[in-house]
Amino acid sequence: MSATAPAKHWLHDAGRPQNQSMSGSSSGTFALRRIAPIGIIAAAAVLFFALGGQHYLSFDTVAAHHEWLCRIVADEGLAAAIGFIMVYAILIAMSVPGAAILTVTSGLLFGAWLGTAYALIAATMGATAIFLAARAGFAGLLARAGPRLRRVEAGFREHALSYLLAIRLVPIFPFWLVNLAAAATGMKLSSYMLGTFLGMIPATFIFASLGSGIGNILAEGRHPDLGVLFQPAVLLPIIGLAVLALLPVVYKRWRVRRSEA
Repeated sequence: MSATAPAKHWLHDAGRPQNQSMSGSSSGTFALRRIAPIGIIAAAAVLFFALGGQHYLSFDTVAAHHEWLCRIVADEGLAAAIGFIMVYAILIAMSVPGAAILTVTSGLLFGAWLGTAYALIAATMGATAIFLAARAGFAGLLARAGPRLRRVEAGFREHALSYLLAIRLVPIFPFWLVNLAAAATGMKLSSYMLGTFLGMIPATFIFASLGSGIGNILAEGRHPDLGVLFQPAVLLPIIGLAVLALLPVVYKRWRVRRSEA
């Protein structure tokens, strides 16, 4: 008994570090798997900029290839629309700036209504891809933050659709930043997709409508005025929609304060 007990004790202790090592290895693999999607997207974005892809996202490029693009749309029909949607979605997923140019181009190639629909589908697809990748990588990030940030997270999650709808309607924050912030707060996918799609409708329709009539402008070497979105006649109604989106939040807080008084 006394001779075998130390041997058993040694075997038990020798096995413990091995188990801990395997557990650590498996948790490291899991962490790597979580950040892999956002890492792949980030690497693709870096490669895009390294190859100078951003120089092609300009009205000069659209003007130079206007006739060629229109010919492809006329010849390929649905295939051209699907190709455009996929390219648009990939660029949005990589958080490449230039969504307004892509939306104007969509209106130029497909008309105001179809251009709006295609741009909305593409932008929602791309935003959803980066949202899912970021949510996997940032899961629990705010849970380890201070109590103030946790309260912000709880409040945002409770009224996620209203907040996101208002932010999308009035694009004062960069599109990519909103995507990452929504992912970090753990917003539901359904709320995120609905708020993104509905919130982008006004601005998307304005830019697509602008694109449907800029053929002559581009042919003359001029650029369309994207500042039209911020003209009072256009911006004020959109702000009004954003305020309406926030009314449920304001009303609920008013009722809570009234019940506590």
